[in-house]
Amino acid sequence: MIDNLLFLTAPITVSILLAGVLSYFGNHILSRGIIFIDIAVAQIAALGTMIGLLLGFTEESLNVQMISYLFTVIIIALFALTKFQKQVIPQEAIIGIIYCIGLGLAMLLAERIPGGSNFISKTITGNLLWVTWDKVLNCFIMFLIVGIIHLIFWKNFILISDTKNGLPYSLWKTRSYELIFYITFSVVIVKAVPVGGVFFVFMLLIAPTAAATLFTQNWKKRFIWSWIIGILGSISGMYLSYTMNISNAPAIVTLLGVTVFLLAFGKLAAQKLMKININKAN
Repeated sequence: MIDNLLFLTAPITVSILLAGVLSYFGNHILSRGIIFIDIAVAQIAALGTMIGLLLGFTEESLNVQMISYLFTVIIIALFALTKFQKQVIPQEAIIGIIYCIGLGLAMLLAERIPGGSNFISKTITGNLLWVTWDKVLNCFIMFLIVGIIHLIFWKNFILISDTKNGLPYSLWKTRSYELIFYITFSVVIVKAVPVGGVFFVFMLLIAPTAAATLFTQNWKKRFIWSWIIGILGSISGMYLSYTMNISNAPAIVTLLGVTVFLLAFGKLAAQKLMKININKAN
């Protein structure tokens, strides 16, 4: 038991970090209604990595990471600059197009890279159980820098996320804040996907926040509860995958998804029971 816990210490630590930063961004993403943006960003980052591999660099090299960041920042900048007062093309449509282009190009490049198909598979499933303390430290430093930036602009970001119609500032001022927001978001996704995989990152971004939103609309409470749900779901799924010798990312994704539905059904049942009791009292 102790040996198992020692082995899982690094994966648990990085899961706590990922749950925190993704829960924060998840609150913004859910409020903005751009649910699938992280998948598109992750796919573009993977495309940049594959181009780096095609150029002869190793997967973990700085050159490959810089190419991934470059591709991601270019795409995310284009996305931020497509925000208009009146959206003719929904941003979800733009996200879908970006994702399909990235996936199509990645599949074409996979044919020319030795082990390219294995890389695509690893991008989807991640490698959470085998994360090293070096990666944990790198993630912590990067997330700390992102956190400081968001502490500076948090009021502006929340105001933009909470605005359902129109823009809270002038068009170019809004776009400037959007650019900062999305670039920091892309940095987090590029760091998170090699660790947990696309599905794990997407579920950790959306599911805990969706569950917390069922019970509160307060930003602070929603963030705290989504972080707690993300941590519990990640650690529970990770331990199940380790003890039952099954894939970790699918186990965590399934557990978090089921949790959201159980909480939703539980809330609906509680509301119906409350209405029945009120009717009986009257």
